[in-house]
Amino acid sequence: MIKNVCVFASSCNFLDEIYYKEASELGRLLAEAGYNMVYGGSSLGLMWECAKKVKENGRKIIGIMPEKLKEMAENSKDCDEFYVTKGMRERKAKMDEMSDAVIALPGGFGTLEELSEMIVQKQLGYNKKAIILLNTNGFYNHLIEFFNEILEQKFAYKRARELYYVASSSKEAVEYLKVYKESSVEITKEELYTR
Repeated sequence: MIKNVCVFASSCNFLDEIYYKEASELGRLLAEAGYNMVYGGSSLGLMWECAKKVKENGRKIIGIMPEKLKEMAENSKDCDEFYVTKGMRERKAKMDEMSDAVIALPGGFGTLEELSEMIVQKQLGYNKKAIILLNTNGFYNHLIEFFNEILEQKFAYKRARELYYVASSSKEAVEYLKVYKESSVEITKEELYTR
């Protein structure tokens, strides 16, 4: 059962308004569906737009931030739980440990790294979580094309398309979470050698 949803997202305050609006909508819908949010712990950018709506609508927000970012960035004082990790690797591990599903909002290299690691973890069978790319304003179109190229050229096995779900809206993402059944799409020995 999904209780805590990890949201990967940009901490930038200088993006097009459409991204903040969608992040805010996602936060509202997550809370209304009864989900808490695990996130990077910042009070900036898309991650905060989403987190504050979760909090305003009665659910918990759980922040996880590495030491170096805590020294540089504004961490949210509104987190119900807040954890400081030694580095980024420990941060990702803690976010993974504390969440039952993942949604990637538009973001930069950090978001891409977090998303990629979760996909690989699922591919190898270390988790069976829902992994959703929220494709606001077509932000992930080129990445999805690249993923398809990876599959078509056999750098990944065919069923890897099932590792993640692409949602065009927050409503679609939350509806997917509501019906998600843990699934195993990990690579088999046969697929490893016969792609």
